[in-house]
Amino acid sequence: MTRQPDSPRHIVATPGDADTVLRRLIRDGWVARDGFALPDPAWDVTGSRLVLHGRVTDTESLQLAVLAAARGAGIVAICDAESTLGRALVDDLSRLGTVRQGSQPEPADGGNAVADLVPEQRALLDRLAAGDTIAAAAAAEFLSLRTANRRIAEARALFGVRTTREAVLAYLRQRGPQA
Repeated sequence: MTRQPDSPRHIVATPGDADTVLRRLIRDGWVARDGFALPDPAWDVTGSRLVLHGRVTDTESLQLAVLAAARGAGIVAICDAESTLGRALVDDLSRLGTVRQGSQPEPADGGNAVADLVPEQRALLDRLAAGDTIAAAAAAEFLSLRTANRRIAEARALFGVRTTREAVLAYLRQRGPQA
């Protein structure tokens, strides 16, 4: 199965930053739409390359943004990432994949893949590097074995390797020494 690239997930502080990100996404072929409510009744909207944008000012808009991201839409949310609402948004979106904060461009291919790992993948790779089996790592992280295997497969694809051992080695090499 070919891994489809992640939909963009950006949290920015100002409407100007949102415009900068949106212009770049539109140039890359994304279709921008104001608000976080999805017009398409189909669950998976990944193929439509739709990016929704707007302010996240309350829990309702936060829930709509996270639901849209889970369904495959790109998100550009205007929100203070340091506020309680902003931290909740970052946490929820991070469970789906990489979340970019600010208007900086996404790194080109060949960058540091460790930055693109979700926290579950990092935790699993850390445990595998320490010698745990996938089953033991999954249990320690409160994940099903199937979910753990899927997260590791995504990490292998991200690092561009075929085996879990190669993924762990690539992770350790890119992560560098820990303090």
